[in-house]
Amino acid sequence: MSTIDALTALTIVEMTVPGRLDDVDAADFHASVALNNAVCLNDTGLLDLQSTAEELLPHWQDRTDTVRRTLLAREGGVLVGAITLYYAVAEPTSAEIDLMVLPENWGRGIEQALLARAEDEVRQLGRSVIQSWTLHRADRTGAMLTPATGWGEIPRSPLAALLLDSGYALEQVERTSAFDLQGDLTPIQSALDAALAVAGEEYRVVEWTLPTPPERRDGYAWALSRMSTDAPSGGLEVDEETWDAERIARRDARFLDGGQTVSVAAVEHVPTGTLAAFNELAIGADPEGVTHQYCTLVLKEHRGHRLGIVVKCANILRWRRIAPLSPRISTFNAEENRPMLDINEALGFAPVSYAGAWQKRLA
Repeated sequence: MSTIDALTALTIVEMTVPGRLDDVDAADFHASVALNNAVCLNDTGLLDLQSTAEELLPHWQDRTDTVRRTLLAREGGVLVGAITLYYAVAEPTSAEIDLMVLPENWGRGIEQALLARAEDEVRQLGRSVIQSWTLHRADRTGAMLTPATGWGEIPRSPLAALLLDSGYALEQVERTSAFDLQGDLTPIQSALDAALAVAGEEYRVVEWTLPTPPERRDGYAWALSRMSTDAPSGGLEVDEETWDAERIARRDARFLDGGQTVSVAAVEHVPTGTLAAFNELAIGADPEGVTHQYCTLVLKEHRGHRLGIVVKCANILRWRRIAPLSPRISTFNAEENRPMLDINEALGFAPVSYAGAWQKRLA
């Protein structure tokens, strides 16, 4: 189905997800990935958020747990923008959108048309909340916006202004931080030793590289589900997520099918055999690529034992052996998450960009 704006000859059509990247119908997928990378580079001034088509395709193909759909906007056959919808199948409240229009195409109605079409799609899904993100450089200037949490601020960029004018509220600010993986890791080892001494014998480090060992899947499913309840979310409406061993296996497969290597460092609570904390580091097929930290969490009932330092340090030291050529780790943290930011800053993570989390409740 397509939408046509007679004033601009703009067409918006849903992208076909190819079976393979060398299929004849894969050109649009490659183009959407290139557009996303260009927008991330323009907004942050960094190459850290670049993704490859190989990494992303499995996440578009597998719709068992999360559905990803991309709408492409063209003028005269030329791609001028896109918007992606993400929504979890088991969690019914919200859908996330990612609007991608480069500066040279901004201001001609393309961004408004894509946003309106995406909102219509979300309404048809029966979801009541739309969420989105804006990216911002570290050298922030001009008018600033502060979220309802009072933590952090972002510039009023064109996309931020569009969302604000369209009824979205800024609910949270996240900081992107980077850690130099090529530096001396002696301080990391020292921090790990000190934290383990505080944690004591009730906690022990366990590590694995995806795929998650079968005997760990149930426990990891429970720990990962706690990201939706225990991680700071500002004013964002977040459904409690349901995870099981099968969902963990499918998640692992998407990463592995995309050519990614993912290391998990976790802490087991010895008396109960449950996981109390975990940290994930990932890299694509390029051994010199940027490392991405995915999820990190200390479950609420286990906080106060320095387990955040334990999992971060343990995984950084393990990662040096897995990806010795990777230059740095890139990670996002909510500005109100001072305990985790305190750990990051103590270990040498430095802020490099920012992101705003936006939300609109549909009537």
